[in-house]
This record gives sequence, C-alpha cells and structure tokens, in this order.
Amino acid sequence: MISANDLRKGITFEYDGDVYQVIDFQHVKPGKGAAFVRAKIKSVMQGGNKDVTFNPNEKFEQAIISTKEMQYLYNDGHLYYFMDPETFEQIPVDKDAVSEAIPYIKENDTATMRFYKNNPFSIEAPNFVELEVVKTEPAVKGDTATNVTKPAEVETGAIINVPVFVNEGDVIKIDTRKGEYLSRV
Repeated sequence: MISANDLRKGITFEYDGDVYQVIDFQHVKPGKGAAFVRAKIKSVMQGGNKDVTFNPNEKFEQAIISTKEMQYLYNDGHLYYFMDPETFEQIPVDKDAVSEAIPYIKENDTATMRFYKNNPFSIEAPNFVELEVVKTEPAVKGDTATNVTKPAEVETGAIINVPVFVNEGDVIKIDTRKGEYLSRV
C-alpha cells in the first residue's frame, strides 16, 4: 500500500477499479485548511488522462507493471500474435492494445509488451525503425524549396511525410514516438 503523500512521477497504483500511472503531481499546503495532493494520472489500461485531488492520508494498492521483449509473428484479422523468445509461448493481443505500435512493426520484429497481473495490455514499438518505402510520388524537377515533404507509404502500411528526394525502394529511418522521418539508410 502507498499513501497519496508518497505519489511521484511514474508510480503506478490501483484506483477506482483501474490502474493509473502518475504523470504529474503537486503537494499543496494552503494557508488555511488541510493539505492535499493534486495529481494528473493516466489510465495504463484505457489510455485516458484525468486530474484528481487526494487527501494525503488516502491509501492505494501499488500496481506492478512488467515488461518483456516479444517477437511479432502475424495477425489473423482480429488478433495479433506475439511470441516470447525464451519460452516460445504465443500470446494473442487484441487490436486496441497494438493500434499505436503496429504501423511500425514488421513480422518477426521485436516489440515491448507491458503486462499487469500477467495480462498484456499494450505494445510499444522500438523508438527507431528502418522500413522500406513502397509507394510515393516521384520528385518533380525544380522542386528544391527547403522542408518540402510528400506522403510515402512504408512496407507496414504506415503513411509518413518524407522529403521530396525519397523514392520508392529507399529504406528510411523513422522515429516511432512521433511518427516522423529521420533519414535514409
């Protein structure tokens, strides 16, 4: 058990039947009245943020979130299958848990899976990936203005804005946290 007084950034705890992570917090001691804790928390299961105020003596059950590197195998239209490289156990995950990461993961790539009480709830792609451009418009001769971009589809189906000099068949490096082009490989 942890008290509201012990909340810090990054701590996960159970509250209102869900698991939350502290994004920001502030201990407030007004001139009159009792002290309180104001926190911005994010649901690790659903993904929503909310601002809450706690009495410093409130107690919560601490939630233990574990992570594991998993290999993406395939999807069957509804579920995405990941394999534990140590035990070879296959874990199916629904589309909601992989929606942000799957545009950057190819089959056989590794991703970080997060678990709460041995149940997977989210997948994170590596911070940087290298993917091949499969579809983009050719560059127009004379189009040399700086910072001009065009949409390009990569092999996983994601659409990334790339500079005009990038062509089909080029392998590009992408920052998956922002979904941005970094460089050609």
